[in-house]
Amino acid sequence: MIRRSLIGFMMAIAGMAMTFSAPAHAAVEININKGNVQPLPIAITDFQSNNDLGAQIAQVVAADLQRSGLFAPVNKAAFIEKITDPNKAPRFQDWTAINAQALVVGRVTREADGRLRAEFRLWDTYAGQQMTGQQFFTQPDNWRRLAHIIADAIYERITGEKGYFDTRVVFVSESGPKTARQRQLAIMDQDGFNVRMLTNTKDLVLTPRFSPSRQEVTYMSFEGNQPRVYLLQLETGQREMVGNFPGMTFSPRFSPDGQKVIMSLQQEGNANIYTMDLRSRTTTRLTSTAAIDTAPSYAPDGGRIAFESDRGGRQQIYVMNADGSGQNRISFGDGSYSTPVWSPRGDLIAFTKQSGGKFSIGVMKPDGSGERILTSGFHNEGPTWAPNGRVLMFFRQGAGAGGPQLYSIDLTGYNEQMVKTPSYGSDPAWSPLLE
Repeated sequence: MIRRSLIGFMMAIAGMAMTFSAPAHAAVEININKGNVQPLPIAITDFQSNNDLGAQIAQVVAADLQRSGLFAPVNKAAFIEKITDPNKAPRFQDWTAINAQALVVGRVTREADGRLRAEFRLWDTYAGQQMTGQQFFTQPDNWRRLAHIIADAIYERITGEKGYFDTRVVFVSESGPKTARQRQLAIMDQDGFNVRMLTNTKDLVLTPRFSPSRQEVTYMSFEGNQPRVYLLQLETGQREMVGNFPGMTFSPRFSPDGQKVIMSLQQEGNANIYTMDLRSRTTTRLTSTAAIDTAPSYAPDGGRIAFESDRGGRQQIYVMNADGSGQNRISFGDGSYSTPVWSPRGDLIAFTKQSGGKFSIGVMKPDGSGERILTSGFHNEGPTWAPNGRVLMFFRQGAGAGGPQLYSIDLTGYNEQMVKTPSYGSDPAWSPLLE
């Protein structure tokens, strides 16, 4: 369901996107290109409502912004002014006194047709100016998503970058003892809420991946003890098999236009990379080696593909053109490299690195330069990008008897957080922004 039909419509409130003219204080903004950014103190008041919903929406907005690492919500106990009318200008001195550089106020009401109407305003307290104001209409059951959309609007206005809160993550939900682990396909909001299972069989599922253009995922399943790649429509639950290949299939992933699936097929002891056109179901072979070539990932413009290969003796990252030409190795550090994933911005490739008895999540430029390790541990693996290319999610397996857990980390490497799920979780894949 696209955002327009879910939310109904969005409109500006008077004063939206006003320019700042106060000479004594610069406009509130966060330059997220500076590396480790000091979080911006922001006051988020409970939205006015005749029930608890206004407070709940404000809580989700605050949690989203805080989790980004760029915002520091001010403790409500410090608030001096009690907002009674969000359409009136606040007493700015009451907010600057507690060092709240930005202020969010809002209201939630119920329309005659049963829909929710939510409105908010974002203020620069030092400049005494409104930065933006919007209102949304939606069904009551969608209130959490509405809160994520409001958080995205605040994030974008202050950072100048698209937010990533109105998104979902598909992952492998793991339960049971380590020796008999059951793995089901599951989906959740990016903050770990609204988890629901997409498969209910006991067959092993692996490597789910989102389509960039539709609410559809591709994944690998061992249903009937045969490894096959499937497509699953999230809204309808309809599932279809991509193809019945004679060998094992690995790591399916969509092309940027959603018209192809790229994957690794194993035949006669080695694995090579193929694409399949989802309309004609024709396959094209892109690599032809005696090694294992797998984990392909397209650049966002579709022109190049990153993949891993052990053709040099151990797993390393290679980049080739979309037609398979120009295959070049780009990773040359100590250890082995795997699971390359191209950033939605096109500027970086995330990877898993195994070296010195540790598994690390890192990033490098598409030419292999600028390698940076973001986090290391006993077993970290499977990075996936938020749609704005600023945050990664991955899974971590500890050294004990427990199972894997999902974590997120931003490109500074300073804001690592667990994403709590009802059971163990692995193989996350981040959706595009919902429409």
